[in-house]
Amino acid sequence: MANVKPLMQRNIWFERLMAIIASVNLCLVLFDLSYVPWRDFYIRNLPRITQIYDPIKGIEPHRETEKYLATVDTLKEQVSQTGLQSPQVGKKLEELRNISREMIDSNPFAAVDKSGTLEKIKNRMRDRIGVESSKQAFSTFWSQAYLSKRGWNQEINFFNEKIRPLIVTNYYRNIGENGELVDEFWRLDLPFVILFGVELLARSFYIKRQHPGFSLSNAIFWRWYDLFLLLPFWRPLRVIPVFIRLDHARLLNLHPLRQQIHQGIVANFAEEITEIVVVRVINQIQGSIQRGELRRWLSQKENLRSYIDINNINEVEAIGTIVVQTIVYQVLPKIQPEVAAILRHNIESALRQAPIYRNLQNLPGLVQMQTQLSEQLATQITTNLYSAIVSATEDPVAAKLSSQLVQGFSEALGTEMQKKQVLSEIQNLLIDFLEEVKLNYVQRLSQEDMWKVLEQTKQLRRQPSVQPVLDKDSAALVRREGN
Repeated sequence: MANVKPLMQRNIWFERLMAIIASVNLCLVLFDLSYVPWRDFYIRNLPRITQIYDPIKGIEPHRETEKYLATVDTLKEQVSQTGLQSPQVGKKLEELRNISREMIDSNPFAAVDKSGTLEKIKNRMRDRIGVESSKQAFSTFWSQAYLSKRGWNQEINFFNEKIRPLIVTNYYRNIGENGELVDEFWRLDLPFVILFGVELLARSFYIKRQHPGFSLSNAIFWRWYDLFLLLPFWRPLRVIPVFIRLDHARLLNLHPLRQQIHQGIVANFAEEITEIVVVRVINQIQGSIQRGELRRWLSQKENLRSYIDINNINEVEAIGTIVVQTIVYQVLPKIQPEVAAILRHNIESALRQAPIYRNLQNLPGLVQMQTQLSEQLATQITTNLYSAIVSATEDPVAAKLSSQLVQGFSEALGTEMQKKQVLSEIQNLLIDFLEEVKLNYVQRLSQEDMWKVLEQTKQLRRQPSVQPVLDKDSAALVRREGN
């Protein structure tokens, strides 16, 4: 036992180390996926990152836009050396007017889906000059007259602050011999893939040793989620093994999330299964009615083919016997005073309504004698009635006669019910009734909030059981004591 705790500590630290490495790899994958869409942000705020990562994505400066910016830089040097009105500056301005028209016509931004950037450049230049044509705006801007009038420093500052940053974002991305865009991310990802592959093999051999019945493939699929760390495609799916590893390493608690997912799955399945079960039961009942099994059940001439008797006992008859015995021996003795009171009240009411009683009512002691007589009569009637019921229940002849009465009633009812018109009408009504149940109540099942049902079942599981579970012998003993 002394060595168990250090071993567990080593395991948890190894799990945490591998979880952190997997998290780093996932962050690198997400950065790679976001690099091209967010390159404008990186080049404006973190230009050092673009210098390092551009070669990995096969990105290099676009020749046309680089030439444009280089020409502007040459113009700035020429103005500082010879002044704005010099012939050398005039030639540079003419060159800029020409390459501006070429940039608008050729649209070097389109190759990397940045045509919107060119439109933004053209709009800013139109607003600056105040004309509708972007070509005319560039021609006016790169002229000695305009720059002299508006001020060289002011206009070149406008270009550097509003136009240059947009032109800088343009780039050219190389295409490999396979016809795809160059992407060297696999070189960064390969060490992680090798590490995770070796780890998966080591874990698989360990699992196989712990479970001799496992093959190597079964052991590998035991850690199925780690396979996403080895795939060179679908890299965003690595978020699955990363979160699982963080949970195993106790760096992240995913139990509430797992519980929500499980409840969502159970709720969806419970709703569909409930509807299917209820609809199938109703369909089976409807099918039984349509096949004429109701007629055979009423006639009792043959058992239903699909009915299975497990104890050779008529459960309905047995239940009826238990109910009758409970009423006779348990219920009636307890309510006998109430029955006597009702009889006494009815007897007194009948005597008051009699004409001879109204004439003799004024005689002394008659009221008291009438009350005693009513009580004795009501008590005698209830006692005799109860004794008659008990005797009828215990008398074999009376029981046989009652059974014959019930059997004769059932046969007569069955015979009348089997008449074509009556049975057909009952069958149609039953089928329509079951169809209405299917359309109304089954729909309510689908509308019921399964999340609420799951929450109620969860609360039931949390409540401790109050009554102990009895075995068959104990339950039988309880029933005998109760009787």
